[in-house]
Amino acid sequence: MRSKARFIGAVEIGTSKVAVLIGEMVRDGSVNLIGFGECQSHGVIKGLVTDFKAASDATHSALLAAEQSASVKIDEVYLAQTGGHLDGFYNQASVSVSAADNKVSQVDIETACRLAKSKALPEGRTVVHHIRRPFQLDGKMVGPNPDHLHGERLDVGYWTVHGLESAIANSLHVVRGFNVLVGDIILSSLASGTMMTTPQDRQHGALVIDIGAGTTDYVFYQDGSPHLTGIVPVGGGHLTNDLTLGLRVTEGQAEKLKIRHGRALVHTREKSDKVWLNGDFAIGDRQFPRQAIELITEARVRELFEVVKKKLGPDFGPEACAAGVFLTGGTAKLPAIADAATKVFGIPAQLGELPPGMDEKLNRPQHATVLGLLHFGLQNRGGANEEAGRRRPRGFIHKLFAGS
Repeated sequence: MRSKARFIGAVEIGTSKVAVLIGEMVRDGSVNLIGFGECQSHGVIKGLVTDFKAASDATHSALLAAEQSASVKIDEVYLAQTGGHLDGFYNQASVSVSAADNKVSQVDIETACRLAKSKALPEGRTVVHHIRRPFQLDGKMVGPNPDHLHGERLDVGYWTVHGLESAIANSLHVVRGFNVLVGDIILSSLASGTMMTTPQDRQHGALVIDIGAGTTDYVFYQDGSPHLTGIVPVGGGHLTNDLTLGLRVTEGQAEKLKIRHGRALVHTREKSDKVWLNGDFAIGDRQFPRQAIELITEARVRELFEVVKKKLGPDFGPEACAAGVFLTGGTAKLPAIADAATKVFGIPAQLGELPPGMDEKLNRPQHATVLGLLHFGLQNRGGANEEAGRRRPRGFIHKLFAGS
């Protein structure tokens, strides 16, 4: 008897857009992309739902558009998580190998992992991901599975990402209103990082920075796994806001000037070089110094990268990030942004590229997260690859919905 096809969705509720991707799971475990929906976001600021009805309407419109384009109903979705409410910390645990012959057992591994994940969170916060770093046996890295290796002391550490229960609950309820199951919540940084790097990049060390409209998500890989992640509540919208204030224009006019004339590094040297707001010479059209626009956008981009570098701390450096910096997100289209990143981080930076063969409609940096949600979620389905960062949050999701 032929089994029923299963349709998995990926949902990103961003500050500027809501994107939904639908994939059909096939027998070999891979997925065929069959539907996509997108609409302008409302009621979301810096990754947080601030107007439930507006956010729900926008999200449901994108979900419906995706289902209509695929001519199917979604069975389950992976939901991206971002926002300034997210935070992280590192915690490590050590256990003595229990066997008389010093052979590591599954009990030793499970005990070390449980202790490393046991640090209590403040009230009102919940774990989003436990990201496991490679095991160490007697001070030497041994990789993802030390079972049956010989040694005396087993160490393991986790970078634990946690967030406000209320903020996560709001985004879950937005999707649940469409009567669809949320199978997992996944950090936006892990989703886009999966799409922007190869396993070789992650092994050599790579930094992925996803610059959205309201937030910037980053993930730093070492030894093939996520080493740490973070979110900066600053994005492309802040460049627009700076232009609004600096040039005394409306937000819409500032956005237009940013897209047309903004640069991450100042290129114009002549102060007399002017650009028109609209170029149609109609009433209200006026000129602005091109250099002034570039100075404003350069300053904000440099500040953003410097904040990310500071948050990375001493673990980050040229030796630890040999594959370089990969930039994605809608703001990554700003001219000279890779050169600006290279100047701040001191290592080569480039615009990340999606895998070859991608549909032209999806092959854009602003879609890296929603594409990565499907890839990351299916890759780690069932908790098989906890090292990559999956956390199996169904208990939290059930707790939220049990009384509703």
